[in-house]
Amino acid sequence: MTAQQETRPPAAAKPVRWAADTVATMREGARVRLDYSAQSLWRVDRMIEEIRREGPPYAAVENVLRGFGAYAGEVIVRQTGAEWWATGGEYWVRTPDGRLWDPVDEARRCFDGHGSLRLLCRDATALG
Repeated sequence: MTAQQETRPPAAAKPVRWAADTVATMREGARVRLDYSAQSLWRVDRMIEEIRREGPPYAAVENVLRGFGAYAGEVIVRQTGAEWWATGGEYWVRTPDGRLWDPVDEARRCFDGHGSLRLLCRDATALG
């Protein structure tokens, strides 16, 4: 366990696990390597777009989208030193400048054709 993992707030436990599960699933199932870089979010946005084009019901892809959102949140956390926050089963990322971001909801918006995890990361990592 790294020092970063040891000092993570309890709110990080679930989204960090969802992100790690997504990385493993994409590597093993889709042969796509996700490396927690901002550039990797291009691939995630494209994968969500491909899923959307196939037209599955939201319920069938809800956990996949949650994992993609958690992955994007972890990219922001690692790039900015942000922290995961949780309340009532919802998870947000709070960047050091105090702004709150909802990458899990942004993944849902991507699936609806109205969002981008790459752009969310770009905005969250830009100096506020």
